[in-house]
Amino acid sequence: MGSLDTNPTAFSAFGDDAGGFQPLNPEDVRAYLHKAVDFISDYYKSVESMPVLPDVKPGYLQDQLRATPPTSSAPFDVTMKELRASVVPGMTHWASPNFFAFFPSTNSAAAIAGDLIASAMNTVGFTWQAAPAATEMEVLALDWLAQLLRLPTSFMNRTSAGRGTGGGVILGTTSEAMLVTLVAARDAALRRSGSEGVAGITRLTVYAADQTHSTFFKACRLAGFDPANIRSIPTGADTDYGLDPEKLLEIMQADVAAGLVPTYICATVGTTSSNAVDPVGAIADVAKMFNAWVHVDAAYAGSACICPEFRHHLNGVERVDSISMSPHKWLLTCLDCTCLWVRDTHRLTDSLETNPEYLKNDASESGTVTDLKDMQVGVGRRFRGLKLWMVMRTYGAAKLQEHIRSDVAMAKMFEDSVRADDRFEVVVPRNFALVCFRIKPRGAMTEEDADEANHELMERLNKTGKAYLAHTVVGGKFVLRFAVGSSLQEERHVRSAWELIKKTTSEIMQEEIME
Repeated sequence: MGSLDTNPTAFSAFGDDAGGFQPLNPEDVRAYLHKAVDFISDYYKSVESMPVLPDVKPGYLQDQLRATPPTSSAPFDVTMKELRASVVPGMTHWASPNFFAFFPSTNSAAAIAGDLIASAMNTVGFTWQAAPAATEMEVLALDWLAQLLRLPTSFMNRTSAGRGTGGGVILGTTSEAMLVTLVAARDAALRRSGSEGVAGITRLTVYAADQTHSTFFKACRLAGFDPANIRSIPTGADTDYGLDPEKLLEIMQADVAAGLVPTYICATVGTTSSNAVDPVGAIADVAKMFNAWVHVDAAYAGSACICPEFRHHLNGVERVDSISMSPHKWLLTCLDCTCLWVRDTHRLTDSLETNPEYLKNDASESGTVTDLKDMQVGVGRRFRGLKLWMVMRTYGAAKLQEHIRSDVAMAKMFEDSVRADDRFEVVVPRNFALVCFRIKPRGAMTEEDADEANHELMERLNKTGKAYLAHTVVGGKFVLRFAVGSSLQEERHVRSAWELIKKTTSEIMQEEIME
């Protein structure tokens, strides 16, 4: 059963201190947090010089730190020393300005401060009464962000006319947003089709492009949809890998003819692989013919839509049922923070509401508040709204737009450099701040040779510790993804990465000539 000390005297209620154990001793709180803040500040000053990817093996940390928990207390300085010596060297540094993989995980001083304060208050805001300010802060922050995105008032908690029919909730991830809306759409479709209980679930169908994030297909399974009724619709270069509404209509009509019930469509604004954009308005028009739920996943690119020049990607959003985006990706708000808006909150709460006796209270029963526990899978919830509000309140719309535009400009600069070098090609159009590129076949080089060369390029780049890129496969081609957006990134980091890419590519090609 392990090697814990079973001597009861070793677990004194008062620890080692004569004055008794005080985990929130005010002086300790002040001293520990000052040291933690100093660590954070020093980390941001030095992270640029650290290898982006660590050189560690699985299991390394247990070899360096104790395998069993300590019985006796230790000075906080010892804990911080072990953090610096063992944990930091094993981190992939998402905060590094040399991080270009996946999508950015942005952060800011205001967000860190908000998260710190929320953690200190440690509210569990399952109902309005349990945390009035936390609930109302979340409502306010979501309504603010909805206005920045120019979402219709039908998605807002509060409008100039009073309380609206729509509203939002802050969840941990896009996966949760998909899951809860899938459940709501499932229940609505079952009611429409006259199903007794869930007997008719085997007839329900859901739809998404093959570029949709894999978490959608996972959420469909969790919501109980038959895997045989999950339609992954092929896309191609002719639509820039966005979902073709005509193809969607054809498939949905065939399903109806087969006695199935179209239930849910997931449209993506900014897919993970290539930043493809599904045509929201056209998809909503198709969905209306079948009374199917439309959800827009704008996890990454939704942040860009606070800028007027990108807002057109959400055109037609007034006709969808729900939309989610994640400020923790590109809007300077640390994990975790996914914002979900729905046009009719009752469609969520009807499926997700819980009302045990111990949570009943006058505010909830008055109908004047929405208890956010009823718009998510769990009951307990963090005070996530504070950091999002602090980011918007501190920086304002103008600086947030400046942040987005700067990243897009750097991505365009990188794209222009790639296009100017005839050894490379940009594989798909750049919509936001992601560039998908590769070494292109030339001379005797086959497509298979090009895939191997690009894989080798990525491996060598990442091993240097000076840059970190990820890959995808688009149209059957192995493609490198260069995602601009780390909060510390400047133009010099993008230029340095491009120089490293050119140099490493030259080395690979020279070696091939020598073989």
